Amino acid sequence: MNPFSSGTRLRDMIRAIRACKTAAEERAVVRKECAAIRSAVSENDQLYRHRNLAKLMFIHMLGYPTHFGQMECLKLIASPGFPEKRIGYLGLMLLLDERQEVLMLVTNSLKQDLNHTNQYIVGLAICALGNICSAEMARDLAPEVERLLQFRDPNIRKKAALCSIRIIKKVPDLAENFVNPAATLLKEKHHGVLLTGIQLCTDLCMVSAEPLEYFRKKCTEGLVKVLKDVVNSPYAPEYDVSGIADPFLHIRLLRLLRVLGQGDADASDRMNDILAQVATKTESNKNAGNAILYECVETIMSIEDNSGLRVLAINILGRFLSNRDNNIRYVALNMLMKAITVDTQAVQRHRATILECVKDSDASIRKRALELVYLLVNESNVKPLTKELIEYLEVSDQEFKGDLTAKICSIVEKLSPEKIWYIDQMLKVLSEAGNYVKDEVWHALVVVISNASNLHGYTVRSLYRAVQTSGEQESLVRVAVWCIGEYGEMLVNNLGMLDTEEPINVTESDAVNVIDTCMKCHSSNLTTQAMCLIALLKLSSRFPACSQRINDIIILYKGSLVLELQQRSTEFNSLIQKHRNIRSALVERMPVLDEATYIGRRAGSLTATISTSQGGPPPKLPNGVAKTSAAPLVDLLDLGSDDEPAPSSSGGDFLQDLIGVDPSLSSLEPGTSQTQKSGTDVLMDLLSIGTPLAQSSSSTLDVLSSIQDDKQTSISALERLSSTATPSVQQASSSMMDLLDGFGPNTPLPEEDNGPPASPSVVAFESSTLKLTFNFSKQPGNPQTTLIEANFVNKSSDVCTDFIFQAAVPKFLQLHLDPASSNTLPASGNGSITQKMRVANSQHGKKPLVMRVRIAYKVNNKDVLEEGQISNFPRGL
Repeated sequence: MNPFSSGTRLRDMIRAIRACKTAAEERAVVRKECAAIRSAVSENDQLYRHRNLAKLMFIHMLGYPTHFGQMECLKLIASPGFPEKRIGYLGLMLLLDERQEVLMLVTNSLKQDLNHTNQYIVGLAICALGNICSAEMARDLAPEVERLLQFRDPNIRKKAALCSIRIIKKVPDLAENFVNPAATLLKEKHHGVLLTGIQLCTDLCMVSAEPLEYFRKKCTEGLVKVLKDVVNSPYAPEYDVSGIADPFLHIRLLRLLRVLGQGDADASDRMNDILAQVATKTESNKNAGNAILYECVETIMSIEDNSGLRVLAINILGRFLSNRDNNIRYVALNMLMKAITVDTQAVQRHRATILECVKDSDASIRKRALELVYLLVNESNVKPLTKELIEYLEVSDQEFKGDLTAKICSIVEKLSPEKIWYIDQMLKVLSEAGNYVKDEVWHALVVVISNASNLHGYTVRSLYRAVQTSGEQESLVRVAVWCIGEYGEMLVNNLGMLDTEEPINVTESDAVNVIDTCMKCHSSNLTTQAMCLIALLKLSSRFPACSQRINDIIILYKGSLVLELQQRSTEFNSLIQKHRNIRSALVERMPVLDEATYIGRRAGSLTATISTSQGGPPPKLPNGVAKTSAAPLVDLLDLGSDDEPAPSSSGGDFLQDLIGVDPSLSSLEPGTSQTQKSGTDVLMDLLSIGTPLAQSSSSTLDVLSSIQDDKQTSISALERLSSTATPSVQQASSSMMDLLDGFGPNTPLPEEDNGPPASPSVVAFESSTLKLTFNFSKQPGNPQTTLIEANFVNKSSDVCTDFIFQAAVPKFLQLHLDPASSNTLPASGNGSITQKMRVANSQHGKKPLVMRVRIAYKVNNKDVLEEGQISNFPRGL
């Protein structure tokens, strides 16, 4: 016989396909077999039609196209014999789906077979309808299926119930026709019919609210009785699974009761007793029993409140957590995450078991248990739980440290009872897994340290000890370097000692050594090295004896291949060697950083009312002048307003916008080329040098602030930005214009005819030593711009030298300062210094002018710094 004729048996074709060595051989065999079947189809071969269709089904399962055999299915279904119909319906379910238009032709055959006298043919038809029924077929054949729900044979009733589920899903409007027949099925004794009937009732409740109310009133008692009979039924070998009578029926009944009891107190009350019975009598040493218990727990947690039952359910989940099967523990953790919103206290009793799951070898259980522990933490248990998690962090796998660290940091930030505990826990985390900590975490830690003025000494000593043993943790190194730079003298002199602390012997040289070691560490990146350079610059002022050694370390980076480090090294070296008179003012301690502002920015929304810092009184400046609270500056800069910020074309313009310096108003000396600003050089902006060098996107501002991301600004940096008042033609020793050795001063703006004064003069600032008066004028046709002439008078009997005036304004203002008329202020009012400035108000008529000023000078070779906020500007400016 031809191996590829229509008379070839199915097994022979399968044997030929399996004998193929390559995919090409298999395709050749299938292609020849399909050609033979097409020939038989075209010749209308009735003798081997059923065999050809069986071959097509096998070819279809191999993934080859078989659409040419679809009509053969319909022909076999129309045949009178059972064997042909069986192959036809099987082919119909495999080769076609509900989207095929050919199905329209089979509806009539299905209707005839559903009314056939042979129950096996009826079973074939209803099985096919349940698999491929479309919405149109459902509407046409629903009456026949509804009638078959009362058929004499239980197998037909079972199949009819399953087919009804598909019909009501395709056409929900037909659900009401099946409510009464479905309720009748709940009284069945045959478990197969009862199982499908319960599933049909469950789906009816999901589809429509009317069946749900009907079953609640009419069927709840009956379902409770059925479940009770199943629970108490004797041993029946046909339904027994691991010693439990029909666990599948148990689970279906519990799911239906869950749907009926959810949101209905009466129905829930009627099923409480049987649920308690199932929960207590079901054995948990077999998988079938655990499945029933899990469904029982889910039902208890879903129905209306019964505290006793819920405690019982949560205790069952606690037993699940001790099971050796990972699947059971995983579903228990999932259910406990839902239960914690209902009864937190009951879940808290299993806290120790849940913590053990965090240490499990299975990654999915560890992660789920960690999420549950995170939900369990509250003010009363935050300390013991955090202690357990940090202890586990020391021995946890590398791939789990990231998730564990993130959760611990979030817990500590949200629920820390006191700042010292917060700092201690964060230092432990940074010491163990600092490389897994996100930047915003250590930024927040720096903000907290800044606010805890009474803990500065304790913190810097703790960080000094920690960085000695965990110097490879990048985030720890950054926080330690920042703190040593800010509070280095407290480290060396053991200032701010707590009662529980033991003093440590640290010399100035030791502090410098730590930063030098951090810089040379192979794991230190650009940000860390830049922070180290800034810390060294600050220590050069705090530790005068080590100034030369610090300068030697900084000089090493003049030849760095990294432009950022090279530029910092050059600038800082110039500050140390040539500008000692202004260095102390430049490297003074950062002001207290406002926690509310930082939290608001971090959350993405800044509240309109910004609270002041909570870390005690502001720290004393090196020159002994107390700084004011940070809150006025926040208000000054209008951080809480919803005004649209000025557009910025580059990262470098951001700082200019904040300080209000208009780059278009600055000009260079002839012969000096203008360079596009792509980065932010705080030192150059601070000294108001007209054109800073272009630098990398890793800005000095980000490192100086050390606590905020690229879109955030440091209050300290804003306070320090200003324009110099020292003329370039006077006293080279005190001039700041030669900081970068080659940059010329800004060319003063030409005098303009300002016309009559727009507003009366005001005393803007007055202290025991100085008096500052502002005179105002307007440019014709430009009401947004105000010209201000500042007049400084010395009220004391001592001459003020090295006089510098600095100012900062909010973003909606643009400020340009001209050089001052002199840098020496005569004593006793025998002379004055004048300085002109130009302020452009983009919110003219809506917001008044406001300005923060800083005046630095020397009296008898002692640095003096005075600050103030000016808000008494005349209206209309």
